[in-house]
Amino acid sequence: MLENITPVILTYNEAANIERTLKAVAWAKRVVVMDSYSSDETQSICARFANVEFYQREFDVLATQWEAAIAQKIQTEWVLALDADYVVSDRLITEMKALTPSRAIGGYRTSFVYKINGYPLKGTLYPPVVALYRLAGASYIQDGHAQRVQVDGLIGNLEGVIFHDDRKSAKRWHQSQVNYSKQEAIKLEGVPFSQLKLMDKIRFFGLGPILAGPYTLFVKGVILDGLPGLKYTWQRIIAEIYLLKARFK
Repeated sequence: MLENITPVILTYNEAANIERTLKAVAWAKRVVVMDSYSSDETQSICARFANVEFYQREFDVLATQWEAAIAQKIQTEWVLALDADYVVSDRLITEMKALTPSRAIGGYRTSFVYKINGYPLKGTLYPPVVALYRLAGASYIQDGHAQRVQVDGLIGNLEGVIFHDDRKSAKRWHQSQVNYSKQEAIKLEGVPFSQLKLMDKIRFFGLGPILAGPYTLFVKGVILDGLPGLKYTWQRIIAEIYLLKARFK
């Protein structure tokens, strides 16, 4: 059913990533890119792809940015929602092509393989998300620093994965984590404790920096990935430290 899917991508200064993302959706007749007024080469790279329609909007929060993106007169029944550092795997493309969903299905979850400088890790802390969904009845809500799509109907699971392959600079990564931590801190303080997920409850008690290392290395198994695995683990620890600082600043 590939002909019935429109990939939608959000961008902001994603020159380091967007070309790989767009190459992986070359099968789509139309790709919608909603940009937050990038100051790098993001727009010119997108212009190289004949199937890309490029829009711009001032960024406020991710939920409303996604709402604006899927409002761009999409003609297909289904949307494939992608970040600019997501690369759709060949297996996922093959799987989507063969899909014949019943009317009861409103969307599908996909899992992630995290890459460090192009190297695929054996594990990740990224949870599966609903990336493929019917446009009718879909809406976004803000969830901490990220967003979550709500759909009408049942949610299925896809076996094909999406590669998370962010190759932006370390400086940009740290800046992003500082911003994310502020939003996550607001979420932790504003949501009733009973409604928090287990990981957020751990963070609420300030245990994130202590547990992130052993959990990532040994439970997720990235200790077997050598230096890329150590780098990813360090990133997760730093992210938890930023969150702890944001909460008690």
